[in-house]
Amino acid sequence: MDYFLTEEQIIIRDLARQIAREKIVPVRAELDETGEFPWEIIKVLAQSDMMGIYIPEEYGGLGKGCLELCIAVEEISVACVGVSTSYAANALGTFPILLFGSEAQKKKYLPDIAAGKKLVAFGLTEANAGSDAGGIQTTAKLDGDHYVLNGTKQWITNGSVADVYSIIAITDKTKGPRGASAFIVEKGTPGFSFGKKENKMGIRCSITTELVFDNCRIPKENIIAKEGMGFIVTMKTLDASRTGVGAQGLGVAQGAFDEAVKFARQRIQFGHPVISFQAVQHMLADMVIEIEAARALIYSVARFIDSGAKDVSKESAAAKTFATDLGMKVTTNALQVMGGSGYMKEYPVEKMMRDAKILQIYEGTNQIQRNVIGLAIIREAAKKL
Repeated sequence: MDYFLTEEQIIIRDLARQIAREKIVPVRAELDETGEFPWEIIKVLAQSDMMGIYIPEEYGGLGKGCLELCIAVEEISVACVGVSTSYAANALGTFPILLFGSEAQKKKYLPDIAAGKKLVAFGLTEANAGSDAGGIQTTAKLDGDHYVLNGTKQWITNGSVADVYSIIAITDKTKGPRGASAFIVEKGTPGFSFGKKENKMGIRCSITTELVFDNCRIPKENIIAKEGMGFIVTMKTLDASRTGVGAQGLGVAQGAFDEAVKFARQRIQFGHPVISFQAVQHMLADMVIEIEAARALIYSVARFIDSGAKDVSKESAAAKTFATDLGMKVTTNALQVMGGSGYMKEYPVEKMMRDAKILQIYEGTNQIQRNVIGLAIIREAAKKL
């Protein structure tokens, strides 16, 4: 099924698939073992113009949208979710600037981001602020021509390797979530440092660190939009990015399915390949049905976002939830098809299973996503009364 992709979208898909097969698959096990950031792969993606897919042409990008980004993320995730997290997090950190940045900010940062010269990270999560974005403790106080940031961000993807950071901090504690604001902070700014690198269960080549702000002074022109807009910047950023997380779930599901089929054709039991057993065929059939359903949903929601729709929270939450739950389900069942072999590091499915779990957690847990969908249903029902 081609899902009515344009010629350009097919080119992006095929290029991402080629990079995944030739550059990522041969080193994914080593990257998982060492936990090293995939610099060489990021360099290849930059040279292939993949870093600027979603950035407008006037800022050096390809001028494409959410669908094209999802297609690239999906193909990279087939090979390695750790690499795709490093890649997709760059877009996550860029969206605040792209969606709400001033023209001066866009001209300053987007060309280098599109060219892959600078990596980006998004700093929202803290020890007491994950799903509860209103629990942010990091503060930003205006002092003359500068804002002074103090606080710590936790579990930040691309933490110490990024060059530019979109940071959410509180500028007015009396206003709760309405007192949050968004800022651009550059690596090397005095008072900005990094805490420990996390030792994770999965996506191990994706760097996850603390960001520490200790009287970090940034120019006041580094505020994104204006004071009090931080919560809106965050929500709109996540609305745009969650479909990409769904694409990761889709990609890892496809990758695990491919490995299960390959193994089932080769593994002989009772004189026959295990793929000839109906029980295995039914497991594989369910994978195919659900993978295609997830792809149809993600591509549809991505097109909806690209159409300029103003409220996409319910749809993006649905795409993220369905596809990432599927990623966990398919990797688990693919390992089951492969039996004891699937549990061994000799095969990539055990890594895929470890990688898939985080997709149900980051950028809003799937339980929170169901809350988002439920509240949208209530609002829509009220309008019909």
